[in-house]
Amino acid sequence: MAEVFDDKPCDLGEGPLWHPDRESLFWFDIDNRVMFEKPFGVPATAEALRKEYRFERTVSAAGLIDSSRLLIASEHDLFVFDLEQRSQQVLCELESENPVTRSNDGRADPFGGFWIGTMGYNAEPGAGAIYRFYKGALRQLFSDITISNAICFSPDRSRAYFTDSEVKIIWKVELDHEGWPVGDRTEFVDLRGESFAPDGAVCDADGRLWSAQWGASRVAVYSDAGELIDTHTIPTLQPTCPAFGGLDFSTLFMTTAGAHLPDEVKGTQPQAGFVFKIDGAGHGQAEHRVIV
Repeated sequence: MAEVFDDKPCDLGEGPLWHPDRESLFWFDIDNRVMFEKPFGVPATAEALRKEYRFERTVSAAGLIDSSRLLIASEHDLFVFDLEQRSQQVLCELESENPVTRSNDGRADPFGGFWIGTMGYNAEPGAGAIYRFYKGALRQLFSDITISNAICFSPDRSRAYFTDSEVKIIWKVELDHEGWPVGDRTEFVDLRGESFAPDGAVCDADGRLWSAQWGASRVAVYSDAGELIDTHTIPTLQPTCPAFGGLDFSTLFMTTAGAHLPDEVKGTQPQAGFVFKIDGAGHGQAEHRVIV
């Protein structure tokens, strides 16, 4: 059963990331250019224990580097952020020549790289792409993406997943020994007939994919063959991204969005934008570390 982990309403909560060294969860409110951090095991209302890291540009996703540093994706670059000094070191530009787009979903891969998707500020059709930062260089992997999401990796390191939430298909692609895509992407889950859309996703240690489903108030669990095997209710309409964490990686965290609600449900979603947790949800895998 989903419980509130943190009761700070985010307009567009995204990018949850468990930091095992700090025993805390990071997440973003994209619309308000802020990253939050909160330790595990404290009350949902413990505002004094929630840290805020504010930025002058939009930030959306992060990867672990070490105990004190994160790689953060902003609207037009990737940078190293020192959590103690609150200092920034830009690693590379990200579509800096394109004022229409910003970063969106991202995750460290099992090979020391970092995948990051972009999208238009107003979800302009096909304006986004998916990139990989690896060994100091950024390379485009897929183009013509409207809303990049669901970037995650199988525990055996053989496969990557991603989606275009506008198209409503979760794709899979095989990876080579250095983590580069091999061959064409293929359909993993087709949700084109549904009223909701796939948002962020994460793979657990058993190879199952957990998909936040925007507009459905749920996270859906798929086998490695793409079969729906379980669902868990999230008590607000717009779940955005899941992440495993907690001391034994059995807790599933879920960010949500408090803004962008349909007119017919505005005022009926008091927990919209909160971060939720489901204890004992599954057997998660630790997030990989980015090599910079």
